[in-house]
Amino acid sequence: MPSIYDLKPAFQNILRPICKYLAQHGVTANQVTIAAVLLSLAMGAAIAWQPMLFLLGLPIVLFIRMALNAIDGMLAREHNMQTPLGAILNELGDVIADAGLYLPFALLPGVMPTLVVLIVLLATISEMTGVIAIQIGASRRYDGPFGKSDRAFGFGLIALLLGFGVSVGTWLNIGFAIMLILLIITIVNRAANALKEIT
Repeated sequence: MPSIYDLKPAFQNILRPICKYLAQHGVTANQVTIAAVLLSLAMGAAIAWQPMLFLLGLPIVLFIRMALNAIDGMLAREHNMQTPLGAILNELGDVIADAGLYLPFALLPGVMPTLVVLIVLLATISEMTGVIAIQIGASRRYDGPFGKSDRAFGFGLIALLLGFGVSVGTWLNIGFAIMLILLIITIVNRAANALKEIT
């Protein structure tokens, strides 16, 4: 199913000069990965502290995080920085950053906290499903419809609406419920396509 992740090659082409500059100046893929996680945790903490003050900054941080995630992968693949530690940091970093950025939404008045917690849980399971594909001999699965980039778009849009004064209401809980359904579909798609790949 279509996903914003499909735009990644074009995004990487734009970032390639930055990636080359960082490599020439001794910046490693692992350092970029860690920077993305720390940025995400800092932003999540800021939203939990003063949501109405920092929600408008979330889309910017999500975009920077997406750029850093693309850059660390290019540094690893194109500049001979691939390491076992890097693979671990990359996968763990994604789910830690997701949790740090999205769990603070559970603290917003009027939001059903359970929905947000379930979104973070299923997001983690969806990424784990993508990694498990490697264990059975398939490729790392990034199938949609609600992968990492799609989640960033969804939460970024919500942050913009709230930041510009749209009141929290039933619409937001319905939106989170839709995210849960999309995550379930994503998990099924990743598992099914991994199995299809090896048969």
